[in-house]
Amino acid sequence: MKKFLLPENGNFYKANLHCHTNLSDGYLSPEQVKEHYKSKGYSVVAYTDHDILIPHDDLNDEDFLALHGFEMEINEPKDAPFNFIKTCHICFIGLEPDNILQPLWHRSAYQFSNAVNYKHLVKFDENEPDYVRHYGHEGISDIMQKARAKGFFVTYNHPAWSKERYPDYIGYKGMHAMEMFNGGCIRSGYDDYNFAAYDDFLCSGNKIFCIGADDNHNHCPLDSRYDDSGWAFTVIKAESLDYRTITKALENGDFYASEGPEIYDLWIEDDKIHIKTSPVDSICINYEHRASQRIMNDDFSPVTEANLVYRPDYGYFRITLIDKNGKHACTNAYFPE
Repeated sequence: MKKFLLPENGNFYKANLHCHTNLSDGYLSPEQVKEHYKSKGYSVVAYTDHDILIPHDDLNDEDFLALHGFEMEINEPKDAPFNFIKTCHICFIGLEPDNILQPLWHRSAYQFSNAVNYKHLVKFDENEPDYVRHYGHEGISDIMQKARAKGFFVTYNHPAWSKERYPDYIGYKGMHAMEMFNGGCIRSGYDDYNFAAYDDFLCSGNKIFCIGADDNHNHCPLDSRYDDSGWAFTVIKAESLDYRTITKALENGDFYASEGPEIYDLWIEDDKIHIKTSPVDSICINYEHRASQRIMNDDFSPVTEANLVYRPDYGYFRITLIDKNGKHACTNAYFPE
């Protein structure tokens, strides 16, 4: 009997789940972001400007869905220039289309760049006191858990750019996912392909997902190689391009992260993991146990499918595709249960 790890039925939707516009520190308007991403084949963009949750439902059409969210930054309390301190960045995406109250709001602090000019548009619970941010395991976990309880999909962002290492991030509890790829940081030269950090979280008991996202600001010409759109993305499989259908797919892990390669089918049958993909150079599987497997051809011809060993006693597994240009696609981790 087949057990599908990506849903058997539905459509694939290309998504950017971390995006900035000129409402905070990006260069493009929300409308320009929509058109730019639609031209690159995207169907979903989560608008996550810094510190302000502003819905963009007016941008929705039959081919495009705007998810509402925001990004929060929590900085190390250190008397030093910003480039010398650690910081933690977290994105929050509302799971319900009408969930537009921003949690963890502070009436007079934290907004920067253009966000200060749009804070009057933010809706929040006026009965709650100003939320003060604290850097560290306890403070950041509190943020993640409170936002999650308020109905937000929580992602931990770009640990390499943030200068966070294992002792810093391993105590964070409450995220749904972390960025396997942050395209904007990779474009800038940071090593934000974060497979090691993902395994750190998994091995410490955090059953979380991994996403790909651009974190685009679009400071560079859109027709140049330096444009930070389209470097990394999340492919969501869902029945329709409806807000709650898409966010339920996020909650269920019905997606994969990519820099380019595509996954068409993924299922378990007869003690084998079966995967069908776009043409890639190799397909790799890694387990929680010290075991792995790589499928590739001696003549360097493309690989488009593989049958991989399924061993529940090996713990979780995750699969990585690598194309001829060194671009990756990564599944979420799947656990025996």
